[in-house]
Amino acid sequence: MPEASITITIKLFAAYQEAYGVSELLREFPPQTPVVAVLDNIIAQHPELNRWRNLTRFGINLQFVEPDTLLQNGDEVVLIPPVSGG
Repeated sequence: MPEASITITIKLFAAYQEAYGVSELLREFPPQTPVVAVLDNIIAQHPELNRWRNLTRFGINLQFVEPDTLLQNGDEVVLIPPVSGG
């Protein structure tokens, strides 16, 4: 029987971490969900983060991935917004 949902860990940095006030979240998604849907979910709850949408890179399990990469149960997703150096 196929999985009803998958559970992933989302690591938050910079603006995302500031908006949520935590460094990571646990979320459930349907199987075959692309990683970009994680960003959609995050921004839906904090619309002020939308300005980072097109600048954010995705990592799964410490590897950079394309937005259409499909999530697997237990994945650790990192949303990497632009970081200002200094």
